[in-house]
Amino acid sequence: MSSEILQEVLAIEGGEKTREDFLVFMSPIIEQEAIDSVVESLKSGWVGTGPKNQQFANDIRDFIGIKHVQLVNSCTAALHLAMISLAIGPGDEVVVPTMTFCATVNSVLFTGATPVLVDCDLNSLNVTRELMEKKITNKTKAIVVVHMAGLPVDLDPIRELAKEKGLPLIEDAAHAFESKYKNQYTGTIGDIGCYSFYATKNLTTAEGGAFVTNNEGLFKIAAQASLHGMSVDAFKRFSKSGFKHYDVSMLGYKYNLTDIQAALGIAHLKKINDYLKIREEIWHSYNEAFKDLPVVTPQEIPDSFAQGSIHARHLYTLRLDLEKLNQDRDYVLNALQAEGIGSGIHYKPVHEHSFYAQSLGYKPSDFPNASKVGRETISLPLSPKMTPGDVADVIKAVRKVVLALRK
Repeated sequence: MSSEILQEVLAIEGGEKTREDFLVFMSPIIEQEAIDSVVESLKSGWVGTGPKNQQFANDIRDFIGIKHVQLVNSCTAALHLAMISLAIGPGDEVVVPTMTFCATVNSVLFTGATPVLVDCDLNSLNVTRELMEKKITNKTKAIVVVHMAGLPVDLDPIRELAKEKGLPLIEDAAHAFESKYKNQYTGTIGDIGCYSFYATKNLTTAEGGAFVTNNEGLFKIAAQASLHGMSVDAFKRFSKSGFKHYDVSMLGYKYNLTDIQAALGIAHLKKINDYLKIREEIWHSYNEAFKDLPVVTPQEIPDSFAQGSIHARHLYTLRLDLEKLNQDRDYVLNALQAEGIGSGIHYKPVHEHSFYAQSLGYKPSDFPNASKVGRETISLPLSPKMTPGDVADVIKAVRKVVLALRK
């Protein structure tokens, strides 16, 4: 498929393939300090959950300004723990964006509760108070916001809504570790924040995540549920302070993060602001290069809350103006792949996946904005590992393909 598309594009535009060595989409940057940190953990003998885990949790707590941090093996786990800590279960509803990864919705389904999906704003890709308010019923037990691509949600109106309705607010900040909303880090503004440290994320531990909160009661439930429901974790049981007996007093899960992963995170966190500056430079290069194309570049932080706010620049989501092209988005994606450029789709909205369409009864017309975004958007490589030559190749390939397909 890709080779056929490449030949078509070459025939239309002329010239050679952009690059022979494939540029992997969102390849993480792993520098020597991070490698040394991991090796140190391997040599120490603590490869499970131990002192590096505690150090990383403390580093995150100090960086974002939160009281409690529970490290876990994924943002999915953090979201599930959020539902558990709030005692959400069968018969309850949780209002969740449809423009998100399936894990956000799955965390609700894991508890037996019902996710009630919400459309996104067409430009920001985020939810708004007006969209969420329409979906709240007397069965609603929580609302979830997702800071899509690193752009913070306009949270003040949604916090007011949550307060008016007496509902807890959960922030899915998987894309938004460095994002700020009016001088406060996203993930620390609602009742619970959930982060992802997956391989492609701005802060990575290869696999991992964090549950954060200022509420000690919610934290204690989440912390215990994250490791089998045991009252004492392995580090406290087996460290030099002496053996401690444990009790399993609740149903728990195997959600802990290892010290090997935490070691990687500790080193990566030290460079997080440096990496953000690199992504910002790439972002602005893309904006400048694509301004004359039939595309919509990602929205910046709105003026209404720009003061003191930061965009984490996690995903560069380029929306194609398909009315001005003679092929669809998937053709463009395959053409870029054929040119040697990896790209992604963020996201095919939840309601269009067969499982959720069948089990929740939704159809594309129920969420016109998310359905439109899901058909038109491509995410381009955006990693601090990229060289200036890599950035130039992405620009060259996008311009070549889009101009070749322009009506």
